[in-house]
Amino acid sequence: MRQSSSRRQRRDRRTSSGPAVAAPAYITRTIPYYEFLDEEALVRIERQADWLLEENGIEFRDDPKALEIWKSAGADVQGTRVRLPNGMARELLKTAPSEFTQHARNPARSVKIGGKNTVFAPVYGPPFVRCLDQGRRYGTLDDLKNLVKLTYMLPSLHHSGHVTCEPCDTPVNKRHMDMLLAHFTLSDKPVLGAITEQSRAEDCVAMARIVFGEAFMQDNCVIMGNVNTNSPLLVDKVVTQAIQTYCGNGQGIVVVPFILSGAMGPVTTAASVAQAMAEGMACGAFSQVVRPGAPFVLGNFLSSMSLKSGAPTFGMPEPVMSNYAVGQLARRLGVPLRCGGSLTASKIPDAQAAFESADSMHSTFLAGAHFVLHSAGWLEGGLVTGYEKLLQDADRLGAYQVMAAGMSTDENALAQDAYREVEPAGHFLGCAHTLANYETAFYEAQLSNSESFEQWSDEGSKDSAVRANERWKQMLKDYEAPAMDVAQREALEAYVDERKSGMEDAWY
Repeated sequence: MRQSSSRRQRRDRRTSSGPAVAAPAYITRTIPYYEFLDEEALVRIERQADWLLEENGIEFRDDPKALEIWKSAGADVQGTRVRLPNGMARELLKTAPSEFTQHARNPARSVKIGGKNTVFAPVYGPPFVRCLDQGRRYGTLDDLKNLVKLTYMLPSLHHSGHVTCEPCDTPVNKRHMDMLLAHFTLSDKPVLGAITEQSRAEDCVAMARIVFGEAFMQDNCVIMGNVNTNSPLLVDKVVTQAIQTYCGNGQGIVVVPFILSGAMGPVTTAASVAQAMAEGMACGAFSQVVRPGAPFVLGNFLSSMSLKSGAPTFGMPEPVMSNYAVGQLARRLGVPLRCGGSLTASKIPDAQAAFESADSMHSTFLAGAHFVLHSAGWLEGGLVTGYEKLLQDADRLGAYQVMAAGMSTDENALAQDAYREVEPAGHFLGCAHTLANYETAFYEAQLSNSESFEQWSDEGSKDSAVRANERWKQMLKDYEAPAMDVAQREALEAYVDERKSGMEDAWY
């Protein structure tokens, strides 16, 4: 009983104060990628993507400047249809870095995106939040701040993101500044900026300039935008103007075709993957015309759907296969990849949420995604950020960090000394090798309960969601803001106040 009590105390200390050992700022994997498609299949998909770019073309609408940029680059521009000669997109993408650093306000939190690295970021974009205490409701600025704090405190989340939830109690035309101010002041992890309107993207670049300095930003990525194409085969001004704003200032862009197979793409997975590659490559090529060498991340968000209701489905075999396929294709193209996440259509953090999120994230990781938005907190097809789900997902992300390191086979790992000490039919619990490796031998999930039924009952028969609820509340009580230069903070606040003072509130 004393041993069990001691084990609980260790677990409780980790739950309230975080891990005893500081986690790295991002994951560097030593394990191989999962090669799902053979060479013939990969070549067929690549040819299909190239055919779409050359023969069908991509619509670039609502941004005459983007069309002029394409014309100057030598593309075939007819009206708003842009066709790229065979090989043009791939040639332009050669200047996009295969690996780059996104710098954080705290240099120890900077992340490397691409190469052998994986960066986990929280859910992005839900207008609603959910917790056990208040149920489902519109997100507020207070919710956004809470979620930023929790993300900052969770070591398995490496990036702060941006719209962890929509603060629906603040005007639409001003909330991007409130959100970025919260990320910069309540956390010191890397951030994303706004993309919904060009002036909002410009505000975010300006705020980043206050934090990092104009000279540093000339040659370093400190902020990125994340945009979606309007599949099928349409790129609007939100995307092109975000690319011009972020990449034009030497910053990064993540471009993600959002394809529901059977609606925004053909019902077959291979065709949808090829379409996603074509759309992503076109935008990546455009980013390099705007500024050669600008950081670009190729995205893929492919979901199957219920052909009866039209509702998107997650964790199903088709999007899992697309993760594997696009991982291989991105490596052949030589650009960093964003795909997948802990995705689910479930409304609450239940068994459906667990298995759909697990299948989605496992394929994301094995496929080799470098930047994983929606790693934690996603519910209801992306409409809801779950407080408990954020904690549950983050707990599982820690396990991927262990898996990424691979299996050691050194002298300590093979444990010959343990066999010399322990006789056949004995046990290893008290041997010197076990005691020497006791604290680091296994990953111990903080929200899983492995005690006996009696112990679990005595502690209140709490399920995973209840344990997560208790933990996030304790974390917010324990939260301490990271250090920040006072003058820098005041300059950020002054910028936001000045910009807001000249705007009428807009709620749409």
